[in-house]
Amino acid sequence: MLDETRIDCPYCGEAQTLLVDASMGDACYIEDCQVCCQPMRVSIALFHPDEAAVVRVQREDD
Repeated sequence: MLDETRIDCPYCGEAQTLLVDASMGDACYIEDCQVCCQPMRVSIALFHPDEAAVVRVQREDD
């Protein structure tokens, strides 16, 4: 199941939507910003199966 999550790019600050697959549990991957094309590190944490996943984005070089 894919959930829509609103994030702000850590480089350009533009708001955008990510599709997150919470069924894969905790994950970390790199995804390019849809606006400025800079690489963002996306971290997904699932604390409880019945709750929404917590999504955090940061600059790849942080």
